[in-house]
Amino acid sequence: MSEDSNYQIVFSPQARKAFQKLPKKVQQRLDAKIILLAENPRPPGVVALQGYLGLLRLRVGNYRVIYQVEDDRLLVIVIKVAHRRDVYRRKN
Repeated sequence: MSEDSNYQIVFSPQARKAFQKLPKKVQQRLDAKIILLAENPRPPGVVALQGYLGLLRLRVGNYRVIYQVEDDRLLVIVIKVAHRRDVYRRKN
């Protein structure tokens, strides 16, 4: 595996649907940050979520991108995209 290998970005169906419902300007801001994860899936400012093994959080303004990295497959899987007030809520 060479160091210049880029990761592939994949959205879960839930994340894709939520992303598409966001305003276009928000989508553009999020898209710019998500694309950068292909080069460095753990940039400065990204933190591991407590209580969620292997999940990371990317902050983009008032929005959050929850994702996991599969280093062996060079894959970044976007699990959830939501406003910060909604992103950590669990469905009952």
